[in-house]
Amino acid sequence: MNKAYEVTFSPFRAFTREEWSKLEEHPMFPVSDIDLSQLQALNEPLTLKEVEDIYIPLIRLLQIHLTHYRNLHNERDQFFSNKSKPIPYIIGIAGSVAVGKSTTARVLKKLLSMTPEQPKVELITTDGFLYPNDELEKRGILNKKGFPESYDTKQLLAFLASIKSGRDSLEVPVYSHLYYDVIEGEIQTIDQPDILIVEGINVLQVSAGRRTRRKVFVSDFFDFSIYVDASDKDIRKWYIERFIKLQQTAFQNPDSYFHRYASYSEEKLLKFAGEVWDEINQPNLTQNILPTRFRSDLIFEKGNSHFVRGVRIRKI
Repeated sequence: MNKAYEVTFSPFRAFTREEWSKLEEHPMFPVSDIDLSQLQALNEPLTLKEVEDIYIPLIRLLQIHLTHYRNLHNERDQFFSNKSKPIPYIIGIAGSVAVGKSTTARVLKKLLSMTPEQPKVELITTDGFLYPNDELEKRGILNKKGFPESYDTKQLLAFLASIKSGRDSLEVPVYSHLYYDVIEGEIQTIDQPDILIVEGINVLQVSAGRRTRRKVFVSDFFDFSIYVDASDKDIRKWYIERFIKLQQTAFQNPDSYFHRYASYSEEKLLKFAGEVWDEINQPNLTQNILPTRFRSDLIFEKGNSHFVRGVRIRKI
């Protein structure tokens, strides 16, 4: 095993990319039929090789977990002499801004829906549970959007509790990155999926500060959790590169919240993006996001090219 991944007495088992890619081969899985352009996020490369080497073994691992989850449900029904409907299996995906969580979430959603069982898979992001900008301004924390206190965690917990209670047709608020705000009156309906993927930077968080009295946390509702990891230096670089790309695309839209930056010179834009990272995103990563890494069941460790170089999986 590569010395870089050797950890003595760790609760995680570590794999190099090569070791992970050899765990399970799926020559019949129709990877080549997937339109990768529909799955990757802006400035996040995604290749068929990445899907085959990294995501296919993960899908096989998740299938093992899902099979046991379904079998346990059936055995409990037999034990209680009661026929009940299955409760959705929830997968949480955490990690920093710009690390590639959304790509990971979309790839998993697509691949899981293509497995032989053809489960109904839904995906939500916790962005929809951010307080609206008006409320953030009222609380004086608009510049802390993305920090734990900027989320309506009570609403998110109520949604997850309802999902795990077997309720039908639940509504989730929708967030617009164009308007940089929750869209009033717009909703996403989640109606009894077999699998629900919940993606967000702070989904593994267990404390909202000293004054919190909360005893139930978002991650309590997860059946499996993934943390997408990379070095701070690489994430900062990806964030700035994405910001530059957005200036050339989304920021050009007059309706964009960030349209004011569309005319910035490259030098001015680089300076601004760097300041945003250093003053907001880096502290949030260091204080709130990174400390939750080892609460996950699986960690994707990315190299500087955005591709996964190693995987850690919690021992059981």
